[in-house]
Amino acid sequence: MSKLKYVGLFLIILIFGILFIPKIFTRIAEQKVVDSSRSQSAHPLQYIFLNGEAKKVPEFAFLNQDSLLISNEDFTNKVYVAEFFFTSCPSICPIMNKNMKRIEEQFGDRKDFGIASFTIDPEQDTPTVLKVYAESYDVFSQNWHFLTGEKETLYTLANKGFNIFASVNPRVAGGFEHQGYFALIDKKGFIRSRSDSFGNPIVYYMGIDEEDVEVQEVDLLMEDIEKLLKE
Repeated sequence: MSKLKYVGLFLIILIFGILFIPKIFTRIAEQKVVDSSRSQSAHPLQYIFLNGEAKKVPEFAFLNQDSLLISNEDFTNKVYVAEFFFTSCPSICPIMNKNMKRIEEQFGDRKDFGIASFTIDPEQDTPTVLKVYAESYDVFSQNWHFLTGEKETLYTLANKGFNIFASVNPRVAGGFEHQGYFALIDKKGFIRSRSDSFGNPIVYYMGIDEEDVEVQEVDLLMEDIEKLLKE
């Protein structure tokens, strides 16, 4: 390579350093590095549209751990989180409810916040069993309801009402399979979520922890609960 080409290459590198390197350091110092996560918090929470209509939680009515009849009307004017679980679950449910407990610790004292935990094993999970389960998590919120009822109605609510998969499967541990998702519902009963990096709603939040992820989705969910509580 000729000396002239070396000089030209040196000038290009020098100009790049002068123009761009200070900007890179400034962005790092000001913590303005772009977050490549699928979840973007800068935008308003989205509605979930199906067939052109915003998805709303259908009507339901089940017994809670105190044998009280609880319906979606009890969550009116409350932001709430919903999950599907079962008390004898040997896999993801303990992790889900450990994270749900974190949510209760942050928002459980508020009258405008609640949690709906629907069992997918109603034959085993009677109100008495659910009461013991709630006590094992030291539940203090009057608005965290562990709900049980007719099996077909519960499965319809999961698979069609929320589109969160739940099924009986004797071949898996515990005899049931389900998705470890949390759904976020606003004060008017609409399912809401933040957007991914492409502007699409993520729909649900992962209720279990992911390895090698600094910010878990339950942390994002708590940010979004706070946002809905202010609406």
